Amino acid sequence: MSGPSPSERLGLHRSLLTSQLLQAAATVLAAVATLVLGQIEDVTLFVAGAGMIFVCAGIVVLSPRDDLPSWLILVAPVVDVAAIGLMRESAPVAGIGLLWAFPAIWIGSAFGVRGVVGVTATVAAIIAYQAFDGSQRVAASTFVLPFTLAALATMSHFAARRTRAQRALLEKQSAELRRSLERSRRQEDLVTEVLDAVDFGVIRITAQGEYSVSNEAHARLQAGAGSLGPAPAVYAADGITPLVASETPFARARAGEAFEGELVWFGMPGDDRRALNVTARHLPARDGVGAGTVVVSRDVTAEELALRAREDLVASVSHELRTPLTSIIGYLELALDDDALAGATREQLEIAERNATRLRELVADILAMSAASRHGVGFALEPAATDVADIVAGAVTSVAPRAAAHGIRVDASGVRSCPAVVDAHRLRQVVDNLLSNAVKYNTSGGVVLVSVEREADTVLITVADDGPGISPSEQGRIFERFFRADTVRNSSIHGSGLGLAISRDIARAHGGDITLTTEPGAGSVFTVHLPQKEGAASWSSTS
Repeated sequence: MSGPSPSERLGLHRSLLTSQLLQAAATVLAAVATLVLGQIEDVTLFVAGAGMIFVCAGIVVLSPRDDLPSWLILVAPVVDVAAIGLMRESAPVAGIGLLWAFPAIWIGSAFGVRGVVGVTATVAAIIAYQAFDGSQRVAASTFVLPFTLAALATMSHFAARRTRAQRALLEKQSAELRRSLERSRRQEDLVTEVLDAVDFGVIRITAQGEYSVSNEAHARLQAGAGSLGPAPAVYAADGITPLVASETPFARARAGEAFEGELVWFGMPGDDRRALNVTARHLPARDGVGAGTVVVSRDVTAEELALRAREDLVASVSHELRTPLTSIIGYLELALDDDALAGATREQLEIAERNATRLRELVADILAMSAASRHGVGFALEPAATDVADIVAGAVTSVAPRAAAHGIRVDASGVRSCPAVVDAHRLRQVVDNLLSNAVKYNTSGGVVLVSVEREADTVLITVADDGPGISPSEQGRIFERFFRADTVRNSSIHGSGLGLAISRDIARAHGGDITLTTEPGAGSVFTVHLPQKEGAASWSSTS
């Protein structure tokens, strides 16, 4: 069995020292009172007992605090009991026996039940000896004193045991807190190492707008931006529109705003500038209080420059192709106007014309997409007051011959007059794309339903077909550039995968959008949403 720990030894020394000093002080008071009242019958015996108490107290005071001798723990209270017995023998009427309370309390707290029984029995034996040897008169208090001392020792025992239990619990909790703190410190170090290892910047902004956590990559990105000047100019995604300080992503995040994939440029156009893609997301609230925001920034300069170079190349090549294609188609049309052409030659020229026309449409789509995405400016619109029904009717008339050739009926009975302020040319491009797809991907003998209607402040253009529909796995990508479904890609149906992407960009440039409702085998429904306040067209036409 291991001995007491250093902290327990220190506690024992403190407790024993307190008991001895209090007992020595009480002994001094008892000696003075007894001398004043003249109640000492044997001065030598009294001095001997008091001296034993003072010597024992001195030994305890002089003993080392962290290495208290084990024998002193037991010997000190035993000597005190014996010394008080001698003093009580020399002054039987002075009430010296009350001093036994000090060793009784100490023994009860230090030795438990055995100490309580031992000190009670010892004191009772001394009192019995002194009471019945004929030297002292027997009083009622003589029999109460052992019981009183036993009660004091017992209460001291329970108090000490409770104190030890509380100390053990506190030490256990303290050890658990130390382990938890160490685990937290290790986790914090791990998170810091991981954050410093990634190549994108991460910062945490508190609900009060203060920076609390950041990694090395964020510092590098900020240092890179700072190398462009002490206060580098910040531009929007197009690289041209300047942003004031309050409009930058970091300022918006500090203001509590959340956003996804914001692109900003640091540095003047034409200089060695940098592009950052910044995302800000709110942290989960704790106890109903916002925990702040995490901002992730990534250097996308190389990617953005590559995208711009690709778009410039595509636009340049497309422009170079459009002129000769227009010339080729013009000469093919002139050749086809010759009535003297042989049947086989005419058929070959018609095939060439169709393919050249298809190639021209593809070039037109690529040019439109390049113009829309270049510098992030989107489509340039020229809105004017017009009736959306007229635009849709023109598109239906244009697609009717092709639909009839495929055995498809176009039902435009749902088209209603809806005046609006739109770019008629761009909106016609949207409707043409939707009708072309509805005819192209429909089944033979199918029906295409077209409608135009107004709901509150929105004009809705709906194109529905009863074709094969679109699978759930492909619905999320249907508006991506150059995306074509697997079933279509493996068929003889031609397409660039740009029509729906261009249509959605045009709708969004009008402040609206295009939605899709479809199920495999149940056809597809495309709805164009165009926000229009009631009376906007009439107002525009008269203003």
